[in-house]
Amino acid sequence: MTHLDRATRTELEAAAFRRLLEHLSGRPDVQNIDLMNLAGFCRNCLANWYREAAEAKGIELSKEASREAVYGMPYEDWRAANQREASPSQLAAFETNRPKE
Repeated sequence: MTHLDRATRTELEAAAFRRLLEHLSGRPDVQNIDLMNLAGFCRNCLANWYREAAEAKGIELSKEASREAVYGMPYEDWRAANQREASPSQLAAFETNRPKE
């Protein structure tokens, strides 16, 4: 792999993250439970990681603000417009795949 300086690497990572958010924004049909079942993370996970990164930098960011950054709108608006009730098979897969505590 080509060696990248820290600033360039950060710029590329930020661009990839923005592209991921743009891609997810264009796919509201893909439900969070689908993402969790297939990849082990969802939009809410991204929002949590975003908030944790802000906190690591000493920036206070609310759960609502971090979710809005990921969803591109208030979370409740996104849910009302896009979230469907999970099917029994989705819920069963979630229970099977989620990490055990």
